[in-house]
Amino acid sequence: MLISDKQKKILNLLADGQFHSGTELAHALGISRSSIWKHINTLTELGLPYSAVSGKGYRLDKPLELLAAADIRACLDPDTKALISSLEIHGQIDSTNRYLVEFAQLDTVSGRVCFAETQTAGKGRRGRQWVSPFGSNIYLSILWRFQQGYAGTAGLSLAIGVAVIRALRQLHIHDVGLKWPNDIYSQGKKLGGILIEIAGETDGPCAAVIGLGLNLFLPEAEAESIAQAWTDLDKVTGQTPLDRNRLAGCVLNQLLTVLAEFESIGIKAYLDEWRSYDCLQGQAAMLFIAEQPFTGIVRGIDGNGLLLLEHADGKIQAFASGEVSFSGSAR
Repeated sequence: MLISDKQKKILNLLADGQFHSGTELAHALGISRSSIWKHINTLTELGLPYSAVSGKGYRLDKPLELLAAADIRACLDPDTKALISSLEIHGQIDSTNRYLVEFAQLDTVSGRVCFAETQTAGKGRRGRQWVSPFGSNIYLSILWRFQQGYAGTAGLSLAIGVAVIRALRQLHIHDVGLKWPNDIYSQGKKLGGILIEIAGETDGPCAAVIGLGLNLFLPEAEAESIAQAWTDLDKVTGQTPLDRNRLAGCVLNQLLTVLAEFESIGIKAYLDEWRSYDCLQGQAAMLFIAEQPFTGIVRGIDGNGLLLLEHADGKIQAFASGEVSFSGSAR
């Protein structure tokens, strides 16, 4: 369903998690109480449970912080603001990555930023859908152009992972790490994921769309379709409420800083920091390339960001791509 302006206004009024009467809401929106009731009935389609109590009104079962461009911009460093060509927040979109891939095919300049409150077809790795409940998490994509072609983006997902950890640590969230090549983890469970799509010339200019999904609060009912162990920042921080707009701003500060400097300094500048966040180091793991499995002990990454896997015979093999699972975990 598309989110109407009136639904957005109702959500902004109900976002505090307190009761608001039908009369109050009707007056604020300039519509009838029966129209308010019809709009509120659609909230369950967005996955937002609410309570309706006679004499008290309506209340969301969980307070909601909607993304607001002004609030995000207020958290940005001056240098970051200068790197943003546009900042959009969509109530609902099929996929922030797909949306910016379309702009990548045009002459759109670097720094186009797209957030969404929910995605109907959020993109994960290998064609999987990224579960995207409304108003709960961070769904973000950034368009950035590189002049050195595909070679200029080698290892970019690792550097982006470092940027995300930096943002979380800035908010005093330290129990987080990285799982090669592009996952954010905490206590052995997936907290977020990075998806980078690149199009353009092999040896000439190319465009990258950098997508990030980061779980703040993932309702159990919404997460039933997720096959692997997952977590969210509510669980990691012990239910301490996080300012969603501040988190969005902190993430942008770090991501755009990395993107602006990556082509000139490359992956090697991030390797040591990435290794300090590596949550696979020394772990028994299984790596899949297509459907072919490789088992062994993870020995970190090499100087180019490739995964090092030690086989049972003691030989160490480097892998440029693939999907890694902790031994015994769901793929």
